[in-house]
Amino acid sequence: MVKILSLKAREILDSRGNPTVEVECVVDGQVYGKASVPSGASTGVHEAIELRDHDTKRYGGLGVTKAVLNVNTEINNHLKDKSFDQESLDRALIDLDGTNNKSRLGANAILGVSLAFARACANKQNVELYEYVSLISGTKEVMLPQPMFNILNGGRHADSGLDIQEFMVAPVGFDSFTKKVEVAVEVVSALKKILVGKGYATSVGDEGGFAPKLSSNDEAFDLIRQAIVDAGYSLDDVRIGIDAAASEFFEEDKYRINIDGIKRDLTSSELISWYEDLFKKHQLISIEDGLAEDDWQGFSEFVDVLGDKVKIVGDDLTVTNVDRIKTAFEKKSINSVLIKLNQIGTLTETIKAVSMTKEYGWAPFVSHRSGETTDTFIADLSVGLACDFIKAGSPVRGERVCKYNRLMEIENMINPMKL
Repeated sequence: MVKILSLKAREILDSRGNPTVEVECVVDGQVYGKASVPSGASTGVHEAIELRDHDTKRYGGLGVTKAVLNVNTEINNHLKDKSFDQESLDRALIDLDGTNNKSRLGANAILGVSLAFARACANKQNVELYEYVSLISGTKEVMLPQPMFNILNGGRHADSGLDIQEFMVAPVGFDSFTKKVEVAVEVVSALKKILVGKGYATSVGDEGGFAPKLSSNDEAFDLIRQAIVDAGYSLDDVRIGIDAAASEFFEEDKYRINIDGIKRDLTSSELISWYEDLFKKHQLISIEDGLAEDDWQGFSEFVDVLGDKVKIVGDDLTVTNVDRIKTAFEKKSINSVLIKLNQIGTLTETIKAVSMTKEYGWAPFVSHRSGETTDTFIADLSVGLACDFIKAGSPVRGERVCKYNRLMEIENMINPMKL
């Protein structure tokens, strides 16, 4: 058990220039931990609720001074001079909030405290953060995750005209995490040359992927395949994955999507057939949020059709919530789960979500958010929980690169490289 001496929050900016919460936690021995909280653009309706000020005179209503005040007053007063382990601290936060979605105090306030306390505990024990996560979760053997690099942005993450939100590459044909980063950078460089050659803009979206105005989703796949080849690799070396974020193009019980340059209204079954064609053409490794967040029947059909070939990943469907993950298992709706700390709002609940995912034989994908900070907690989380995959964006933009740099640092701690 560790005694909390003080909690202090402040308002900082995320990678989109929007306010978010940063928390400092001081525990006995004057040991310090700090954490900052990310924010998503395409958020599931079932996520824990981040508290915003809604004061249009500041940051367009996106300020977080209410959440900051909650940490500095009510939460600090309730926890100060009391001793906790991680689980009891997170339970105290949940009980103090008193809602089922953390809407009173704010998931951004609660998560900031939960993660700052975790860092302080790791520092007090003089262990790396990933080691602390491994210890409290009972993870017997840590491992580096397979990275998924977002190299083309669409949907809510860019003004590119693409329906699909993320086009990712996964360098699977390589042993070390460091080599996988190198390969991803080479593919990104090759893609940039292709875009320049075609006269496309090479500006980047929220997650660091390029965001050119393309004619169709199909063109995006063709460009990525060409980049992989131009970088000197094959589709066996570097696989393609997508985050469709289908809730964003689901309107009036239809999926409105650009196919062959034409906007079409598709049923769930028709959209699944399109994904099946994409898999056959491009050897997709994963499809995240391929259907809308409450299309349980559609997801079950999706698994029937492609579940033995592709990672069908639930994000908006499951929102890192054990109840929704359990429902997905009962309905046989997915075979992988995206894990986002701020969807559920505490470290303990996140650990339980990963544990349940593994119990079902599914793959956990630890993920960043589009509005990120330079906090690298998810890097340590993915290693400490031995998660199969991590999504942290493109290998450009500081708030993305810092996660990959931390993972390379951890790899060198676990398996020192001979230079």
